[in-house]
Amino acid sequence: MYIPDYVRKDSYLMPHAKTISGRLRKAYNKEKELTGDAGSISSFAMGHHYYGLHLVDGRWVFREWAPNATRIYLLAGLNSWKREEEFAFNSTGDGNWELTLPSDLLGHMDIYRLLICWEGGEGERIPAWARRVVQDPASLIFNAQVWDPPHPYEWKNRQAVGRAGSPIIYEAHPGMATEDYRVGSWEEFRINVLPRIEKAGYNTIQLMAVQEHPFYGSFGYHVSSLFAPSSRFGTPDDLRALIDDAHGRGIRVIMDIVHSHAVKNEVEGISRYDGTYYQFFHDGPRGEHPAWDSRCFDYGKPGVIHFLLSNCRYWLEEFCFDGFRFDGVTSMIYLDHGLGSDFTSYEQYFNLNQDEDAIVYLFLANKVIHEFRPGAVTVAEEMSGMPGLAAPESLGGIGFDYRLAMGVPDFWIRTIKEKKVEFWHVGEIFHQLKSKRPEESTVHYAESHDQALVGDKSIIFWLIDREMYSGMRKDHSNLVVDNGIALHKMIRLISFATAGNGYLNFMGNEFGHPEWIDFPNEHNNWSYHYARRQWSLADNHDLKYHLLADFDRKMVDLMVSGRVLEDQEISLYSEHVSDQVLAFGRAGLIFIFNFSPFNSYTSYKLNLPDGDYSVVLNTDSKLFGGHGRLDEGIVYKGDKDGLLMYLPSLSGIVFACTKH
Repeated sequence: MYIPDYVRKDSYLMPHAKTISGRLRKAYNKEKELTGDAGSISSFAMGHHYYGLHLVDGRWVFREWAPNATRIYLLAGLNSWKREEEFAFNSTGDGNWELTLPSDLLGHMDIYRLLICWEGGEGERIPAWARRVVQDPASLIFNAQVWDPPHPYEWKNRQAVGRAGSPIIYEAHPGMATEDYRVGSWEEFRINVLPRIEKAGYNTIQLMAVQEHPFYGSFGYHVSSLFAPSSRFGTPDDLRALIDDAHGRGIRVIMDIVHSHAVKNEVEGISRYDGTYYQFFHDGPRGEHPAWDSRCFDYGKPGVIHFLLSNCRYWLEEFCFDGFRFDGVTSMIYLDHGLGSDFTSYEQYFNLNQDEDAIVYLFLANKVIHEFRPGAVTVAEEMSGMPGLAAPESLGGIGFDYRLAMGVPDFWIRTIKEKKVEFWHVGEIFHQLKSKRPEESTVHYAESHDQALVGDKSIIFWLIDREMYSGMRKDHSNLVVDNGIALHKMIRLISFATAGNGYLNFMGNEFGHPEWIDFPNEHNNWSYHYARRQWSLADNHDLKYHLLADFDRKMVDLMVSGRVLEDQEISLYSEHVSDQVLAFGRAGLIFIFNFSPFNSYTSYKLNLPDGDYSVVLNTDSKLFGGHGRLDEGIVYKGDKDGLLMYLPSLSGIVFACTKH
């Protein structure tokens, strides 16, 4: 029996070696079953070249998969949106349907939909493989749209040029990236926000809400058309231009891909597409997500696997994305979706509560992505800590490049909410932030969009709360604001400095964007007030927001230029719980934190390696809204007797060391 190396090295996993090896065997058997003569799983994942609408030899060809259908009709302006036998699809076997039409019957930007009939019923549907879906602003009805511009988009940069290294991710939602009370566009994001991201030093953008979703307030997670970039942000070519421009600036672009569930909508989405609930999804209660009010895919069906794997390749191929952040992985891999589980025991990874088909699918998805685009980045949003999920296939893992360290923001919010700062335990902080499985790469973040949603608060709001409304002017002194800003910088710095292999920030949080995120909905009278980013706050030098942005920029530059995340060795030098002082080293830098809100220490002794120490970053610098209590021009001398220094309260200091 093959036992992966990471299992052999973990005595707690060895009792489950048979189960882990069995999952891998299932994955390889499924790959062999699916590929047949295709040769590779990437070659298998080409459904988007066959299904949907294509111009073939001067004629339009429509193809759909609808096994339960008895008849399918094209509805469009060319037939006055009525069923006519001239526009009926023909069954070609195995649940496939096809219609061929002269090319002059449909043109660029024409809209259409399908009428699918089944025994005992029928329904109008948006084609499952539609690449462009638009909503009529008056009727609010969605339709598929022909996208065949006379001049196809010409790429300048299919891949990012210049920058490389560990992912420093800027998570962004294009619609709420404008300051106006409306939905922003791909083009506005490219022109107005992309330069900010470049200036801030981030090398990867994680784009949210890319796939079409009928309800804007779902944040993009109730997807209806998996192959269509959301038209509310602009055209497909606008999205291509954004990615192309980012690549030219040396910035990778990955997208939030939602394969964990789909919207229940039947006209706009693929629920009951052919009259059955089980075409794409599980039938009965298992097909209903109890917490998300959505449909759950059946990852055991070859047609569903083909659909989803083709979707992975499609976005890489057609839009040159550099990878994906897979949403809701925990929900996929557990039969109970991980709801109510604390995952404190290894038994919970192997107790028959796992959806083995979903695990096999994720293995195959990673293989498709990395086969088709070597160097692509895959990130799992997974909170249970399933062993091997973010281990490479070569080590017997599922193949994700990174796992989001979801416990980190949970730890910070819990700590801020439940403990006064004077009781923060630096040993617990260090342990929680440094904890990771050795075989896996992780992405740290202090907060993402999840922590800023209405019903919760962003970190800056937890720290400062209502004082933000009156205390953020530079000419206004406020102890709550000063302490909150200090902790905001410290939390980000220590989260970055202890990160396993990557770092993430949600747009605007780098400058302490105030308040929460709340999309227009009935409960707020369809207001966009909280579904936007107030960039003007960071641009206003009479306010303190820009000081946080300046610090973030310096922090990112230091971490990237020093290749901190490429060095996995973190050396602990001091963990003084009662003083609330923590010191550790990484990649030739020394990170020192004093979390005490009351005590600044004079001639504080730290046992560091011999050398000369120069300050390269100081959260307490006046440049970043601090008090400037540390003389940054001093070269500190460390020897066998230790290093003595002044350590201001609520400060984080980074030293570069030149050894004697």
